[in-house]
Amino acid sequence: MTKWLLIGAGGAAGSMLRYALAGLAQRLAGGSFPVGTLLVNVTGCLAIGFLGAALTGPYVIREEYRIALLVGLLGGYTTFSSFGWETLALLNDGQMARATANVLLCNGLGLAAVWLGYRLAERL
Repeated sequence: MTKWLLIGAGGAAGSMLRYALAGLAQRLAGGSFPVGTLLVNVTGCLAIGFLGAALTGPYVIREEYRIALLVGLLGGYTTFSSFGWETLALLNDGQMARATANVLLCNGLGLAAVWLGYRLAERL
Protein backbone atom coordinates (compact mmCIF):
# COMPACT_ATOMS: atom_id res chain seq x y z
CA MET A 1 0.00 0.00 0.00
CA THR A 2 2.88 2.37 0.79
CA LYS A 3 4.26 1.93 -2.73
CA TRP A 4 0.93 2.96 -4.26
CA LEU A 5 0.66 6.04 -2.05
CA LEU A 6 4.21 7.08 -2.92
CA ILE A 7 3.51 6.63 -6.64
CA GLY A 8 0.34 8.72 -6.30
CA ALA A 9 2.11 11.48 -4.39
CA GLY A 10 4.97 11.46 -6.89
CA GLY A 11 2.53 11.57 -9.80
CA ALA A 12 0.70 14.54 -8.34
CA ALA A 13 3.96 16.39 -7.75
CA GLY A 14 5.23 15.54 -11.25
CA SER A 15 2.02 16.76 -12.87
CA MET A 16 2.16 20.06 -11.00
CA LEU A 17 5.84 20.47 -11.88
CA ARG A 18 5.10 19.79 -15.57
CA TYR A 19 2.28 22.32 -15.60
CA ALA A 20 4.40 25.00 -13.94
CA LEU A 21 7.60 24.46 -15.93
CA ALA A 22 5.96 23.97 -19.33
CA GLY A 23 3.79 27.04 -18.80
CA LEU A 24 6.71 29.19 -17.70
CA ALA A 25 8.89 28.08 -20.61
CA GLN A 26 6.09 28.70 -23.09
CA ARG A 27 5.41 32.18 -21.74
CA LEU A 28 9.11 33.06 -21.84
CA ALA A 29 9.63 31.69 -25.36
CA GLY A 30 6.38 32.95 -26.84
CA GLY A 31 5.28 31.82 -30.25
CA SER A 32 3.28 28.80 -31.26
CA PHE A 33 6.01 26.11 -31.15
CA PRO A 34 5.46 23.97 -28.00
CA VAL A 35 8.74 24.86 -26.31
CA GLY A 36 7.33 24.06 -22.88
CA THR A 37 6.41 20.51 -23.85
CA LEU A 38 9.76 20.02 -25.54
CA LEU A 39 11.57 21.21 -22.40
CA VAL A 40 9.55 18.88 -20.18
CA ASN A 41 10.09 15.88 -22.46
CA VAL A 42 13.84 16.43 -22.76
CA THR A 43 14.41 17.14 -19.06
CA GLY A 44 12.21 14.15 -18.14
CA CYS A 45 14.29 11.90 -20.38
CA LEU A 46 17.51 13.26 -18.88
CA ALA A 47 16.16 12.68 -15.38
CA ILE A 48 14.95 9.11 -15.98
CA GLY A 49 18.21 8.19 -17.68
CA PHE A 50 20.26 9.56 -14.80
CA LEU A 51 18.05 8.34 -11.95
CA GLY A 52 17.33 4.98 -13.58
CA ALA A 53 21.03 4.23 -13.79
CA ALA A 54 22.08 5.85 -10.52
CA LEU A 55 19.36 4.36 -8.33
CA THR A 56 19.97 0.81 -9.53
CA GLY A 57 23.73 1.16 -9.51
CA PRO A 58 25.93 3.23 -7.26
CA TYR A 59 23.11 4.82 -5.23
CA VAL A 60 20.68 1.98 -4.59
CA ILE A 61 17.58 3.05 -2.65
CA ARG A 62 14.56 1.08 -1.49
CA GLU A 63 12.39 -0.14 -4.36
CA GLU A 64 9.28 1.77 -3.32
CA TYR A 65 11.20 5.07 -3.31
CA ARG A 66 12.83 4.34 -6.66
CA ILE A 67 9.43 3.49 -8.15
CA ALA A 68 7.90 6.59 -6.57
CA LEU A 69 10.53 8.71 -8.33
CA LEU A 70 10.67 6.93 -11.69
CA VAL A 71 7.03 5.89 -12.13
CA GLY A 72 5.30 8.45 -9.92
CA LEU A 73 7.21 11.72 -10.19
CA LEU A 74 8.60 11.29 -13.69
CA GLY A 75 5.47 9.51 -14.92
CA GLY A 76 3.42 12.50 -13.80
CA TYR A 77 6.01 14.87 -15.22
CA THR A 78 6.17 13.19 -18.63
CA THR A 79 5.47 9.70 -19.93
CA PHE A 80 7.88 10.52 -22.74
CA SER A 81 10.68 9.73 -20.32
CA SER A 82 9.32 6.20 -19.86
CA PHE A 83 9.12 5.84 -23.63
CA GLY A 84 12.77 6.89 -23.91
CA TRP A 85 13.89 4.60 -21.08
CA GLU A 86 12.08 1.56 -22.50
CA THR A 87 13.39 2.22 -26.01
CA LEU A 88 16.94 2.52 -24.66
CA ALA A 89 16.49 -0.76 -22.76
CA LEU A 90 15.53 -2.48 -26.02
CA LEU A 91 18.58 -0.97 -27.75
CA ASN A 92 20.87 -2.01 -24.89
CA ASP A 93 19.51 -5.55 -25.21
CA GLY A 94 20.43 -5.54 -28.90
CA GLN A 95 16.80 -5.47 -29.99
CA MET A 96 17.08 -2.82 -32.71
CA ALA A 97 13.95 -3.98 -34.57
CA ARG A 98 11.81 -3.81 -31.42
CA ALA A 99 13.25 -0.42 -30.47
CA THR A 100 12.47 0.89 -33.96
CA ALA A 101 8.98 -0.60 -33.81
CA ASN A 102 8.43 1.03 -30.41
CA VAL A 103 9.41 4.46 -31.78
CA LEU A 104 7.30 4.12 -34.92
CA LEU A 105 4.27 2.60 -33.21
CA CYS A 106 4.21 4.95 -30.22
CA ASN A 107 4.53 8.03 -32.39
CA GLY A 108 2.42 6.86 -35.32
CA LEU A 109 -0.39 5.29 -33.31
CA GLY A 110 -0.27 8.09 -30.74
CA LEU A 111 -0.73 10.76 -33.40
CA ALA A 112 -3.45 8.70 -35.09
CA ALA A 113 -5.25 8.31 -31.75
CA VAL A 114 -5.09 12.06 -31.08
CA TRP A 115 -6.51 12.71 -34.55
CA LEU A 116 -9.28 10.12 -34.06
CA GLY A 117 -10.18 11.44 -30.61
CA TYR A 118 -10.32 14.97 -31.98
CA ARG A 119 -12.55 13.93 -34.88
CA LEU A 120 -14.86 11.95 -32.58
CA ALA A 121 -15.23 14.94 -30.27
CA GLU A 122 -16.03 17.19 -33.26
CA ARG A 123 -18.94 14.94 -34.17
CA LEU A 124 -20.51 15.16 -30.69
